[in-house]
Amino acid sequence: MKTWSASWLFWALLPAIFAALTAIFAKIGVANTNSDLATLFRTVVIAVILAAIFALTKQYQPPASMSTRTYVFLALSGIATGASWLCYFRALELGEASRVTPVDKLSIVLVAVFGVALMGERLTSANWLGPVPYRLRRAARRLQGLGAPGIDLEHAH
Repeated sequence: MKTWSASWLFWALLPAIFAALTAIFAKIGVANTNSDLATLFRTVVIAVILAAIFALTKQYQPPASMSTRTYVFLALSGIATGASWLCYFRALELGEASRVTPVDKLSIVLVAVFGVALMGERLTSANWLGPVPYRLRRAARRLQGLGAPGIDLEHAH
């Protein structure tokens, strides 16, 4: 019998909780601070925590054991993460967390689209019916609340 902590669902729910806390803490932390400096500080904190976890759990792996392909895609992931954080913090600096975060979560839909387009993943209609209309409606509502032109919520079902 699996323990709860051995479940993928456990590990999938934790980032949702941490992401929610991230939005709130970041919005408070970015007040009266340059968003790029705030992102740099946050990145240093993350690096220190990860280094401590890595050292304490003795997960050393020789760098040569990773393939060039692994390094390339991890570097691309790091670049995308950095760009995401910079944009997210700038959005939080300019807007309310309750408006910024739902738009940011359009990434759920984009992961599905990119997974199909770039990695050949197959999604059933049930996979598409859940997140796509929901996220698009949520984003449209948030954009309408910001006064964005051209959003017709009556036909966004």
